[in-house]
Amino acid sequence: MTTPPRIVIVGAGFAGLWAALSAARKLDLAGKPDGFVEIVLIAPEPILYLRPRFYETDLSAASVSLTELFDTAGVRYVQGSVQNIDVEKHHLAYVSGSGGAASILTYDRLVLATGSKLFLPETVPGLAHYSWNVDQMDTALKLDAHLKALATLPDSPVRSTVVVCGGGFTGVEIAAELPQRLRGILGEQARIRVIVLERAACIGPEMAPPPRPVIQEALGSLGVEILLGETVVSVDADGVTTASGMRIASKTVIWTAGMRADGLTAQIPATRDAFGRIHVTRTLEVPGVDHVYATGDVAHVPVDDEGHLALMCCQHALYMGKAAGNNAMAALLGLPLAPYRKPQYAVGLALGPWGAVYTVGWEQTVASVKEEAQEVKKYVNTQVIYPPPPDRAAIFAAADPDVQAKLY
Repeated sequence: MTTPPRIVIVGAGFAGLWAALSAARKLDLAGKPDGFVEIVLIAPEPILYLRPRFYETDLSAASVSLTELFDTAGVRYVQGSVQNIDVEKHHLAYVSGSGGAASILTYDRLVLATGSKLFLPETVPGLAHYSWNVDQMDTALKLDAHLKALATLPDSPVRSTVVVCGGGFTGVEIAAELPQRLRGILGEQARIRVIVLERAACIGPEMAPPPRPVIQEALGSLGVEILLGETVVSVDADGVTTASGMRIASKTVIWTAGMRADGLTAQIPATRDAFGRIHVTRTLEVPGVDHVYATGDVAHVPVDDEGHLALMCCQHALYMGKAAGNNAMAALLGLPLAPYRKPQYAVGLALGPWGAVYTVGWEQTVASVKEEAQEVKKYVNTQVIYPPPPDRAAIFAAADPDVQAKLY
């Protein structure tokens, strides 16, 4: 009996999920039955964690089971964490949740979609041990438990002060949420202080200039302090110290400063950028290793003819995943590959009770603010980034790489 060719997708985040569904759609469009090409997705859990929502106070709706979706689309899920990739032998080694010896999974096409992780520089003493973050579901839940436990401590500045290290997207969103969140825990009369430390000379340094005044206005109205030009040099159980010699006493130091591509990228013989992302072609193939595709936060790729690069965010991961899955399947079926394109770009940034800011274009022109922008952000968080219902027609319609949500 002939073994069908196999596409293996590593990762169940936005890029991995949509790569699997888009590959299944391509197979269906070609008139081939499920299993004609086996589509396998391997990840520790069959769950999509909605990472863009981890700044929120209530995380009960920030994850979605993918089991029924995979079953409907004809995708086989394998539980496991990939430890090694051998591109010469076309196989990978993984361990299951129960541990034990590694298992081997062979592939004809590999889609690496393992995402990114928060970067904790070892040069900052105490950072890994004493800081908190909202990078993953488990760390966001740990932060939530820690914040609630502050209510058991005596009232003091060190208890009621939270320092957010990093004034980028994540830092701004969590900082804007914290004053109201802390008052719900410590009481309306608590002397709460939320401070954002940013080493750059402006808030939102990775953003274009237009939305920065809006962010400053929003954080100011919420009582959040912004300290610019401050670099964290150490963290301990009672606070943080900066390069200027500033000392801020706090039981809660939240680190949001910087991301790096997942470490599995180092096992692919390829050029990588400063964030560890693999340089890929416009069809998301790894040059010199054409049977391997990289997508989402592990891929360095232009999104248009002007040279704008894909950012490490769900907005790009959604559509890069669709393109990678489509092309991996097309290659196995002998069909033309399609270059990844995403010329439009938009940003919705949550700003706590103040509302939000929504920008359009790479120049990030402010399109709406406050309640109007908050409605856009709510729509993105509850509709755009959610997977489709487990209906085969709906899945394949949503997995079309040429169809993009109107906001993104």
